Amino acid sequence: MSDLNKLGLAEARDALRKGDTTSAELTAACLTAIDGAGALNAFVHHTPEIATAQAKAADARIKAGDAPAMCGLPIGIKDLFCTKGVPSQAGSRILEGFLPEYESTVSGNLLEAGAVMLGKLNMDEFAMGSSNETSVYGNAVNPWKVDDRALTPGGSSGGSASAVAADLCLAATGTDTGGSIRQPAAFTGITGIKPTYGRCSRWGIVAFASSLDQAGPMTKSVRDAAIMLEAMCSHDPKDSTSADLPVPNFEAMLTGDIKGKKIGIPAEYRMDGMPGEIETLWTRGADMLRDAGAEIVDIALPHTKYALPAYYVIAPAEASSNLARYDGVRYGHRAKLDQGDGITEMYEKTRAEGFGDEVKRRVMIGTYVLSAGFYDAYYNRARKVRTLIKKDFEDVFAAGIDAILTPATPSAAFGLGEAWDDPVQMYLNDVFTVTVNMAGLPGISVPAGLDAQGLPLGLQLIGRPWEEGDLLNTAYALEARAGFVAKPGKWW
Repeated sequence: MSDLNKLGLAEARDALRKGDTTSAELTAACLTAIDGAGALNAFVHHTPEIATAQAKAADARIKAGDAPAMCGLPIGIKDLFCTKGVPSQAGSRILEGFLPEYESTVSGNLLEAGAVMLGKLNMDEFAMGSSNETSVYGNAVNPWKVDDRALTPGGSSGGSASAVAADLCLAATGTDTGGSIRQPAAFTGITGIKPTYGRCSRWGIVAFASSLDQAGPMTKSVRDAAIMLEAMCSHDPKDSTSADLPVPNFEAMLTGDIKGKKIGIPAEYRMDGMPGEIETLWTRGADMLRDAGAEIVDIALPHTKYALPAYYVIAPAEASSNLARYDGVRYGHRAKLDQGDGITEMYEKTRAEGFGDEVKRRVMIGTYVLSAGFYDAYYNRARKVRTLIKKDFEDVFAAGIDAILTPATPSAAFGLGEAWDDPVQMYLNDVFTVTVNMAGLPGISVPAGLDAQGLPLGLQLIGRPWEEGDLLNTAYALEARAGFVAKPGKWW
């Protein structure tokens, strides 16, 4: 078999079990691809020795007939996940040199399932960004290109998206606070699912906004997403928000049969200035699901327009609280001090050097909205809006809607640097995705077409809480009819 790194998880798993290849061969193919893809800047911490040892162990398990779901499959891990003995910086200078003494629950679950870790992937600093341009490592680059323009792979899981789309790994972990799995997946022509809040443990994942953050897989197909999500999920007593629910066999639920399912089309997602290509793709997606036997229903989510401003109050507020732990005292970067400097000066200098501009911006916004005199006017009001957004979805699902179809992003991938000096324009990239995090629901982005420039566009499906299996099956039916097989031409 040639081009082993181009396989998806399901194909590679089946090839391993048939004896057509070995994990060592798969891993070597990925490591070679990574070595030749420096221009993408997707992997920021390489672990070839660890990967080679894990592949060897996986081959022994397969030979012994002890092969769990992810056994021998090489993947990348977003730098937000703490990995034992491997640098885990969350894309920030302030965590420079941090080597965790523990493994995050999600990455630990994957390793227990036999996955092979190729290394850590680039990301926006502390997951704050929509273009991967806030990373201390420099930006990751989208493998898709138009007229020699360097394009963003999206954010914050930009390195994960770029690596999967460029076949540097078979799949990757991502995290999603306001769209950070689904937006990069749409920009790079891959699949990404954010499960229900609480389905995957947050323990050992560097916190951005604790009530919104959720881990999920970024893969080459819906089937691959189902395989990897099952391996990632578990109840975790170390995370008080982790759900004590059984984890279904998501792959077994992929029948493609969605006859009689009701798919909602929310009027509020038809925004002023929406590009015609996005509108056309959305309409075509509804037609595909109708062709699969689903009923398309117009629905109302009346508080949608308040979601983005409420999100950009709640998320920075939680970030300002979470990031207060980074002070240069116990771990990470510490600024050099002048004679006579005290503890206050050390905090100030360390944080000034350690945090990037976007992180500072959000910390200041968050601190402001939590301050005396503004707490009720901003933070509490945003929390009330969040409750209304959640109720909108509850009402729609109570009325019999099984899933909701929307665009994943307001545009295809944009050029690096094009929106850098306009934070509001950058924040608008999350306009279709933040409602899902605010309501704690599962959402998936599926590649569904190309724009006029030949860049991928994604469609988003939003599901009922805890029903990722049904959501994946609906996405499976959509994927089959979209027939998206385009790949970026190799230029790196």
